[in-house]
Amino acid sequence: MRRHHSTTPRNPRNPRTTRVSRTRVSRALVSLLLVAAAGAFAAGAAPAGHTGAAGQARAAATPLGQIIPAPASVRAAGSPYRITAGTRIRVDGGREARRVGEYLAGLLRPSTGYRLPLTTHGRAGIELRLARGPFGAEGYRLDSGRGGVTITAREPAGLFHGVQTLRQLLPAAVEKRSVQPGPWLVAGGTVQDSPRYAYRGAMLDVSRHFFTVAQVKRYIDELALYKINELHLHLSDDQGWRIAIDSWPRLATYGGSTEVGGGKGGHYTKADYKEIVRYAASRYLEVVPEIDMPGHTNAALASYAELNCDGVAPPLYTGTNVGFSSLCVPKEVTYRFVDDVIRELAALTPGRYLHIGGDEAHSTSHDDYVKFMDRVQPIVAEYGKTVIGWHQLTGATPAKGALAQYWGLDSTSAAEKAQVARAAQNGTGLIFSPADRVYLDMKYTKDTPLGLAWAGYVEVRRSYDWDPGSYLPQVPASAVRGVEAPLWSETLSTSAHIEYMAFPRLPGAAELGWSPAATHDWDAYKVRLAAQASRWDALGIGYYRSPQVPWPGN
Repeated sequence: MRRHHSTTPRNPRNPRTTRVSRTRVSRALVSLLLVAAAGAFAAGAAPAGHTGAAGQARAAATPLGQIIPAPASVRAAGSPYRITAGTRIRVDGGREARRVGEYLAGLLRPSTGYRLPLTTHGRAGIELRLARGPFGAEGYRLDSGRGGVTITAREPAGLFHGVQTLRQLLPAAVEKRSVQPGPWLVAGGTVQDSPRYAYRGAMLDVSRHFFTVAQVKRYIDELALYKINELHLHLSDDQGWRIAIDSWPRLATYGGSTEVGGGKGGHYTKADYKEIVRYAASRYLEVVPEIDMPGHTNAALASYAELNCDGVAPPLYTGTNVGFSSLCVPKEVTYRFVDDVIRELAALTPGRYLHIGGDEAHSTSHDDYVKFMDRVQPIVAEYGKTVIGWHQLTGATPAKGALAQYWGLDSTSAAEKAQVARAAQNGTGLIFSPADRVYLDMKYTKDTPLGLAWAGYVEVRRSYDWDPGSYLPQVPASAVRGVEAPLWSETLSTSAHIEYMAFPRLPGAAELGWSPAATHDWDAYKVRLAAQASRWDALGIGYYRSPQVPWPGN
């Protein structure tokens, strides 16, 4: 089950490291060779006019192959580029390229102390170019040498992802908001890169505990660093309804008035939601809103009595058990309600998808579940969106083009896996979110002070060491659309909680979605992951220091 067991939320001040030993198995020599080749050439010759300290700095230039997600191709060559007070950022590609340039300048100015003006002509040091080429919608090429750094892409999203690579190639101190000593070297060579999967997501549950717009924005920034491009917001559940719906106002004002444990809850106004969507788009993430139904609906049922088959509204719910609630499938008012909610939410959401949940509908009979999904999926299409549902949707009839999000376990029954595989063979796309691999709210070990354990303990290696392309037998590779790392919030109520559970597992999920399968190797990855620690420290991200990772200072 997806969120199956009640638990008491905790609020630790100092989560502690635990140790679990696991067998080390090398899986892909190519990844080791890629990192070794990049590491063999750390920086090259120092720029003219810089000796002594600059010579020492050469060794500090981050190897091109050390970034996460692992690039498709790396060739280390030539001298490094050094960002100086004379560096300018040239943008070639119109307004969108300029926006990416402004974002890059905003990242670099506080820590370097340099002006880094944007220009559209002349030599600049850093150049962002939109141009035709074999990049795809999100791919890019980064070329670095003594004369400068150029990032070339076909689309603005590719430029933005290239900027994230450049960011990781600079010292971690670049993340700080005050002037740092530098030097700011970018190792010489070429990175040619594009994603394995088009859908690379992270889900944040704002229903069990409500998170403010500012907290969601902070998570968006953390996702962008690792080239994640889909933000799935779980906006409704038994414990809270988090989005204002004008035609059913009590959903937010009453249904959103509490949360797990009895806190005050909260909801997003339409202006709040639009701001989240805008901010996500500025980081090239698409927002995927979810209204879970027909189950997980107690907040809605408590808000409007007519949505219940008996016409009696249940009390608000602040526990963590699941499977007890259901919209009334036979009532026509149910579909007026669904139509209104989807219409208003679709109008606020420029993205392609609308998630209708569909899991753990234990209080809905199978026949009613099928009838409900047959009525609701066309409503989503009517308002111009593509359906996503949890993989239980495959037990009904998925609409043409619909995506099913698989959250089962290694131990899920063969019959259920076969059901999902049949849907995939018949054209339903799959997003992989196996709960015992990439549910970020699962405890790392038995001593983890946050999270749940119904899917088992999920240490960093287990979270990383699987292949979406071969995870479910008999699923055609063409059906796999990507990977998503959900973060449920039964036990999480602060940004610090989010970050402790997401890091260091989130970068691994991002790599599974982005990097070629040939680069996948735990022994190489854990070294690259350890190198991220100083960046998280600079960003103020508190993370779990897994004993499986060779962290600096261990």
